[in-house]
Amino acid sequence: MTTLRIRAATPDDLDAVLAFWKVAAEGTSISDDRGGVERLVARDPEALLLAMTVPPARAGSSARERDGELAGTVIAGFDGWRCHLYRLAVHPDLRRRGIASALLAAAEERFVRLGGRRADAMVLTRNETAHRTWSAAGYGPEERWRRWVKPLTD
Repeated sequence: MTTLRIRAATPDDLDAVLAFWKVAAEGTSISDDRGGVERLVARDPEALLLAMTVPPARAGSSARERDGELAGTVIAGFDGWRCHLYRLAVHPDLRRRGIASALLAAAEERFVRLGGRRADAMVLTRNETAHRTWSAAGYGPEERWRRWVKPLTD
């Protein structure tokens, strides 16, 4: 497993997160823009979790350098009623090293701390790789429900 530090995103991370999703995430969302991610972090500063690689310590290195590179993300949103997971993404060069598992464990710990009882995830139907990841983490499709959506903006 890659040595990681899981932390909440800050406003300074948002451009890097958006660039990362273009490389590591499957599909796009209507909220995949600076304004959408800014609103998320402003409303719930602990919702966007980042997995950062931990490089070997160097004397005199800055906090940003000690943080390493962005290796993965997950949005762990809790509205007081439901626990929702979005944007689980791991850099393609770092997959199969336990990063998704570490992110999901951190998200689930957050949910339990907030009083959540069950987590659900947004997973693209065609993303077979993601199906295996979510299944290995103990998640399964809920066939009785279908997501209904309505865009609120153009």
